[in-house]
Amino acid sequence: MEEVKSFKDLSLEVVEAGICGKCGGCVSFCSAGELNALRMGKNELPQYISEENCLKCGICYLICPQTHTLDGELQEKFSWKLPVGSYQKVISAQTTNEKIRKICTDGGVVTSLLMYLLERNLINGAIVSKKIGPFARKATIAKTHEELLEAAGSAFSGSLHLEELGGKYTTYTPILSTVKSLEGKYLQDIAVVGTPCQINAIRKMQCMGIIPAHLVKYTIGLFCTENFSFDDVARERLEKKLDINLSDIVKLNIKDDFMITLTKDVTIHIPLAEIDEVARPACSACQDFSNEYADISVGGLGSPDGYTTTLIRTESGSSIFDGALRKGYIRERTFESAEVSKLEKTKMMAKIVSHSRRKKMRAKKRLSKLTRGGALSGKT
Repeated sequence: MEEVKSFKDLSLEVVEAGICGKCGGCVSFCSAGELNALRMGKNELPQYISEENCLKCGICYLICPQTHTLDGELQEKFSWKLPVGSYQKVISAQTTNEKIRKICTDGGVVTSLLMYLLERNLINGAIVSKKIGPFARKATIAKTHEELLEAAGSAFSGSLHLEELGGKYTTYTPILSTVKSLEGKYLQDIAVVGTPCQINAIRKMQCMGIIPAHLVKYTIGLFCTENFSFDDVARERLEKKLDINLSDIVKLNIKDDFMITLTKDVTIHIPLAEIDEVARPACSACQDFSNEYADISVGGLGSPDGYTTTLIRTESGSSIFDGALRKGYIRERTFESAEVSKLEKTKMMAKIVSHSRRKKMRAKKRLSKLTRGGALSGKT
């Protein structure tokens, strides 16, 4: 009989290997939570409070985005296939709402889909990432039209300066603790907007029937090359390298490259390779660019400014997209002919596939190094 892997194994294979994403899922959903077995400790990494209190049930290990024990089950459930997972169609679309268009990152499709779901009473709320600075975000449950608008886009107000963040800057927002908090909020039918690792963890929890993951009715996944995390020393080095002041940033976006919009309405395009040095270590081991297990995957890659590239993956995803389209919340990009439409959509998919393969190759190299170094076992 194979021994169940516990947090001890997770700590060795993920935390000590340097690829922990600090999502907090293992701590939030620990079955020994009331026994105080785990906590988020130094540098926001999970650690034992008391190994004796650990039930060694294996939940923390199984739901971690960086482990792969449940990959086969997920792949079968979602009819997954290389190189970008299963999908029904690719579309370039945009919001019809002028307020959303002014503040959105790309085409405002995510916010408009959530508006549709809320206003049609298909969900009670949406877990989204609210921007409070250029490299600072927090997870929140948006339950109203106004709260969705506050969380929309990658622009932010100047109310929070970089210096107020205590020398730690990150574009990553842990949302799994917010999913856990649904237990006490009497909410049902929730939509979640998240990165590939976050959606992956939620899907694993749903496969295992872990409460309250069953409350997540719809998942909207963001295309994700990498998130960033750095301290004051790296900030100074980055500012010098890019010849900018990070305090002047008003908007961040990633398409074919990294796009920084400054207060003077100047946009700088930076090759992704030049900012890899401030990428979160966990991102180098992630193989998923296009959010392969979401109901709908979205991003700016492949679409012109003002539009969102949208991959419809599941029947649920198709239902909400088509509903929002019929009710006028969003509109598809139009083309002069069917031939042009087919060509442009082929180009969109080619870019998504290219970025997906690049990320998978990067992860393969990273995991190969860790395996040779003896840091990992049981990884594929």
